[in-house]
Amino acid sequence: MSTLLDNLNWRYATKKYDASKKVSSADLNTIKEAVRLSASSYGLQPYRVVIVENPEIREQLKAAAYGQTQLTDASQIFVFANDVNLGAHSVDSYINNISETRGIPADALAGFGDMMKGTVANLSDDAKNTWTAKQTYIALGTLLAAASELKIDATPMEGFNAAEFNKILGFDKLGLSATVIAAVGYRHTEDDTQHFKKVRKSNEELFITI
Repeated sequence: MSTLLDNLNWRYATKKYDASKKVSSADLNTIKEAVRLSASSYGLQPYRVVIVENPEIREQLKAAAYGQTQLTDASQIFVFANDVNLGAHSVDSYINNISETRGIPADALAGFGDMMKGTVANLSDDAKNTWTAKQTYIALGTLLAAASELKIDATPMEGFNAAEFNKILGFDKLGLSATVIAAVGYRHTEDDTQHFKKVRKSNEELFITI
């Protein structure tokens, strides 16, 4: 645990990346697997994660992110996109996955599936999309922790035009909407932010034990 805390103290929201340094395939796969294993409500994972490496597309995304250089200089860009208007078909797909993975007859999982469908059906479209969007942030947190364990820099970013991202990445046709992004790579030696002391609330100010 002390190593995890050391790594979390080491990480920061990198402002300037070294475009000449790339994350290895092995490390990238480790980060992807950590994101895949991330927690989500019911285990539904109502989102997709798009990893952008294509330089032309990244230039377009940079323009839609107000010119932030992380979009083009980082090794990869992870775009988290929530399912828009999650429906019963997503629940059925998840139930089938549980059935196949655990060797349980789908019929035995019908009650669990109906419960999830009822929960989803009782939500308005706005509430449903807010809920699925929140799930992407759980996965983002897992990415940040996993990257820090590998001494790979990562920057969570909300400063972008989601509608433009959706258009550039074709999310509208996939029933997805971009919610948050993470630049992944290696800090540039000229990024002065890496030398700043980490500023967080004290335990006394942050935590309330009842």
